Amino acid sequence: MPNSRPRPRRGARSGAGAAGRDELVSRSLQSAEHCLGSQDFGTAYAHYLLVLSLAPELKDDVKETFQYTLFRWAEELDALSRTQDLLGCYEQALELFPDDEVICNSMGEHLFRMGFRDEAAGYFHKAVKLNPDFNDAKENFYRVANWLVERWHFIMLNDTKRNTIYNAAIQKAVCSGSKSVLDIGAGTGILSMFARKAGAHSVYACELSKTMYELACDVVAANKMEEGIKLLHMKSLDIKIPKHIPERVSLVVTETVDAGLFGEGIVESLIHAWEHLLLQPKTKGENGNCEKYGKVIPASAVIFGMAVECAEIRRHHRVGVKDVAGICLPTNVKFQSPAYSSVDGEETIEPYTTEKMSRVPGGYLALTECFEIMTVDFNNLQELKSLATKKPDKIGIPVTKAGTLDAIVVWFALQLDDEHSLSTSPSEETCWEQAVYPVHDLADYWIKPGDQVMMEVSCQDCYLRIQSINVFHSEHEMEVGKSFTRNKDLLSFGNEAELCSALANLQTSKPDVVEQTCVLESTEIALLNNIPYHEGFKMAMKKVLSSLTPEKLGQAMDTQCQNNEMSCESGPSDADRSIPEPLYVLDVSEGFSVLPVIAGTLGQVKPYSSVEKDQHRVTLDLICEANHFPKDTLEFWLRHVEDESAVLQRPKSDKLWSIIILDVIEPSGLIQQEIMEKAAISRCLLQSGGRIFPQHVLMLGLLVESQTLMEESAVQGAERTLGFTIAPFINQFQVPIRVFLDLSSLPCIPLSKPVELLRLDLMTPYLNTSNREVKVRICKSGQVTAIPFWYHMYLDDEIMLDTSSEASHWKQAAVVLDNPIQVEMGDELVLNIQHHKSNVSITIKQ
Repeated sequence: MPNSRPRPRRGARSGAGAAGRDELVSRSLQSAEHCLGSQDFGTAYAHYLLVLSLAPELKDDVKETFQYTLFRWAEELDALSRTQDLLGCYEQALELFPDDEVICNSMGEHLFRMGFRDEAAGYFHKAVKLNPDFNDAKENFYRVANWLVERWHFIMLNDTKRNTIYNAAIQKAVCSGSKSVLDIGAGTGILSMFARKAGAHSVYACELSKTMYELACDVVAANKMEEGIKLLHMKSLDIKIPKHIPERVSLVVTETVDAGLFGEGIVESLIHAWEHLLLQPKTKGENGNCEKYGKVIPASAVIFGMAVECAEIRRHHRVGVKDVAGICLPTNVKFQSPAYSSVDGEETIEPYTTEKMSRVPGGYLALTECFEIMTVDFNNLQELKSLATKKPDKIGIPVTKAGTLDAIVVWFALQLDDEHSLSTSPSEETCWEQAVYPVHDLADYWIKPGDQVMMEVSCQDCYLRIQSINVFHSEHEMEVGKSFTRNKDLLSFGNEAELCSALANLQTSKPDVVEQTCVLESTEIALLNNIPYHEGFKMAMKKVLSSLTPEKLGQAMDTQCQNNEMSCESGPSDADRSIPEPLYVLDVSEGFSVLPVIAGTLGQVKPYSSVEKDQHRVTLDLICEANHFPKDTLEFWLRHVEDESAVLQRPKSDKLWSIIILDVIEPSGLIQQEIMEKAAISRCLLQSGGRIFPQHVLMLGLLVESQTLMEESAVQGAERTLGFTIAPFINQFQVPIRVFLDLSSLPCIPLSKPVELLRLDLMTPYLNTSNREVKVRICKSGQVTAIPFWYHMYLDDEIMLDTSSEASHWKQAAVVLDNPIQVEMGDELVLNIQHHKSNVSITIKQ
């Protein structure tokens, strides 16, 4: 009969269902644990998802194990390039644990590695908001924030003079009839707001960066201008009429200029604007309403230059030593910095670096008068088009002072209109740095009055290029400057005798000599020039190696050192060959390092280098060859390990390292990430009596008053931005630590003496503390705005390297306070220093 079966009571059914659920949960938990034991993280993760969907009340109990499983499974998916699956796992995890800062931070790290920096920043920011004391997330957010909102935004917005002049020029143009405006590269939208406030009825602003676009939306809304300003998240080159803007505009405002004027693509964007987005320009002598014609602010620019002597630029861009701690650098190796590049290369490289010349350590000497390099009219379409195709102009500049020619320094004057202009000259108080073109490849860098500095200038690949820098000496009407000439350039010699001499030299050169160009970062060149660094390491390594095999090794090293002193041509001694078993030295420094080659001179040593680039390996091989090392003395360790993460392992199954060299401090002035973890692994790989270099590091610091550091770290209120509310939004991206500082030239007033802030011991970790308080006595009244810091790196108890010395390739860093603290002489402040993994935070205890 239908419905004749007895129905179970509701309560009984629920009980059976609950029992079944509990059994399934229990079995899934057991299966998850079994899978973890066998390292089947994918299946374990699936079991945990089932458990948490059936029994959400178990979240707190399994949270840590679930996180561990997620992270290990994500690593496997990452290694297999299963990107979608990886992101899907994190999205599932965040649905279960939406307020888990650890999962948010890990998601951000994966996104950052994949190149999704905007999205990664959002997760890092959320993790910090969920837990302001979560150091890993804070460090990640600070590093991404530096990229998302570059520091020059703060400096530029704090430049009241720049803001005032741009505002005046825009106001004048709008009042003259230019009522429709396009702001190219809007940034925070300040120029758009100037135009709207001046009375423009239509303002459009485009910004490519997602972060800056969203920031501009918030800024425009906060200033109640969202109805009058249309923001576009796109490049100006992609704007189409009427799809994005209804019609051509009468005014384009932009500041898409870098230190070399053209580097942010202003020429390309203005050519496109004139052809597709702007009304036609007013012709000379023509009258009429400005709204019918197009114009650009800035209207034009003049580029200036000056030849300078500057030891600081020289040591970062030219290798000035021939011998590094007894190692001869061969003449067939040509070191170059990235700022020296040829347009013939496959990759377009920025052909200059930048410096604030008024603050360059040691200053500079002008060797020529200021000279005009080029003018450009941004309101002339044909002139803009001809820039990229125009042949290089040749310029000759008379020398006015004797000195070493190190660089051509470049700046420009922006003529916003016929009344308002801005200069980026080193003599101006401005937010701008100058472009620096280091000089390479001269036979003689010494110049004197009467000589002429010759160069070719052009605008190619969106960059101002200054090339073929040569010197014509007053006593000879011939070129004597360039050393690495191409055959076709030989015709530039003044007479037949010189041409024959040059050809003879070419014919007598060794045909079998391998020439190698080695491109090094500027910090790597400065390191190669750092004699105390290499001498210190040589002495410290010699002491350790001597202690491990005092008799035979000592004899071998004495013989080797004598040979090196006599001549770089000497080969390895007989004593070296008599020791059958070598000592193993591993250098895991970042970038190019000759320390393994130096280690190879210290007796029966098998040195290993961890350099990655092929050209660096070839260079090190040539250095070994020039110093008559037996072939294969130096090993490249990354060829012996499966991946870079496994670089710290035994040299052989039955051998341990005698010395491991770690890079503890970044060139920026921060402690290297994961250095303490690397040190922990390294200690396990040392033979008895072996050492990590450096053995310990002291962080030192002092209290200072520095308006400059404050202005480079955060926008200082609405007055700087002419009353517009921008600071609260952009200051969300301020970073408490400023890096790449030169304390020797930083505008600041010291308010205390240097004090020891922290000790990091890589050999004896039990001496390290994660939390420390330091009392600092005030020696001068003022406002504490920052705490600059640097390091003393002890290779052993006697040999110390100072990262703030004049020869240092390291820069310094500083913690910048959110709110200055007024102090009087004799006061005492207490600093709280927290050390977590490789992250250090410094706060003033109130």
